[in-house]
Amino acid sequence: MTTSILGGRTNGSVVAIGECMVELSRGSDGRFGLAYGGDTFNTAVYMARSGVEVAYATALGDDPYSDGILRLAKTESIKTNLIETMPGRMPGLYMIETNEAGERAFWYWRDRAAARDLFDGAKAATTVDAIANARLVYFSGITLSLYSANGLEVLASALAATRKNGGVVAMDSNYRPRGWGGDIKRARSTFARFWALSRIGLPTFDDEHTLWSDETPTATADRLTNLGVSEIVVKNGATGALLRSGSIDRQVPCPAPLQAVDTTAAGDSFNAGYLARRLAGDAPEKAAQRGHELAGIVIQHRGAIVPAEATSAVLKIS
Repeated sequence: MTTSILGGRTNGSVVAIGECMVELSRGSDGRFGLAYGGDTFNTAVYMARSGVEVAYATALGDDPYSDGILRLAKTESIKTNLIETMPGRMPGLYMIETNEAGERAFWYWRDRAAARDLFDGAKAATTVDAIANARLVYFSGITLSLYSANGLEVLASALAATRKNGGVVAMDSNYRPRGWGGDIKRARSTFARFWALSRIGLPTFDDEHTLWSDETPTATADRLTNLGVSEIVVKNGATGALLRSGSIDRQVPCPAPLQAVDTTAAGDSFNAGYLARRLAGDAPEKAAQRGHELAGIVIQHRGAIVPAEATSAVLKIS
């Protein structure tokens, strides 16, 4: 009988950590539409739609756009008790442009975003306690790019406590060079440090190739295995994903070829499908198949967070 990644543990929350921003995405008519998104927030949304009780840890301002993000979180049944409001601050902003193949490019305005000071704010101790006692904690390389050296120290200590308390730490790579100011050495050392704190690795091969010059998904899995990550899914676009669980590697293909409209949040939604099914007790291969199914729906819509009715058919499948 397959069991959850958490074994018999049922107490504690699922906590996703990062940043939700204002999203401007160009539509087919050339005009920009306003929405909200951010990699780990997107994953939290799709996990919540999958029936997972998830809290989002971030900081926002006291402006109308921050209020919009809070309303979205509540509408999507995401717990907001770990979202701190910082007076006078604002969320970041990003713009998406997509080409004819649905591949996207991002431009960011986020240097003063409130989320950067999550672990230096008034609710930092509450956030750290929630992370330490969580059933599952999820974050990404973009999350890591937000924080000061002190913030990273606080996060690392909290994640070490998560593991000590029997919780699971899951990380996605999501390496964005601009977020690291082109400092590859700092990015590599930070990623390696937090991979070593993670039990589940959900990297995207393109990111790992860019940061580490990995030649194959297997090389990525080998490097993470050497850092102590025990369950690894290397996402590789239309090729599918390489799954390593224990000492066994499997290729999990996408169900069918799809014409992408917008690949924004493809990896984020895959991660949500995967983690939700692992929490429910599915084996890694079946969980990866759910990740592919969910991502396949998301890439056929514009923007990071697609309408709930678009994902409901997939998420209703047990």
